[in-house]
Amino acid sequence: MTDHLLTLIAHDPSPNTQRMVTAVMEGAQNSAISGVTVRHLRPLEAGADAVLESSAIILGTTENLGYMSGALKDFFDRSYYSLLDETDALPYATLIRAGKDGTGTRRAIESICGGLRWRAVQSPLICQGDWDEQFIEQCRELGMAMAAGLEAGIF
Repeated sequence: MTDHLLTLIAHDPSPNTQRMVTAVMEGAQNSAISGVTVRHLRPLEAGADAVLESSAIILGTTENLGYMSGALKDFFDRSYYSLLDETDALPYATLIRAGKDGTGTRRAIESICGGLRWRAVQSPLICQGDWDEQFIEQCRELGMAMAAGLEAGIF
């Protein structure tokens, strides 16, 4: 029986970011973890209802001009007030594919999530600079850690 829903809301416009999202999903669906269902929604498909149904969230975005993707910003614009005071302490983690350093993107997401009073349960995973195949394993580990944390009741 499934007790928890882990939702990955991720903007993945390129083949490499799609690989990263797939790796998060693979990690979260590790056969050693039970009681957790995992789904991926793109930000333009996700709304407040998707968050309200979730036990935890992973937010994924590319760094665009030193900020989160317009698609993820749109998700927050459409959902913020419906989630305010309804999702306090929601566990979340962040995945950023940054061509530069990702700090502006991280700050923006942390500011919005802070306003919602969500609880970061992992340090942001910022995959920065030129493409590195190690990003895939890091993403897999992020997904596995989030799902395992839900399974174990840590958050």
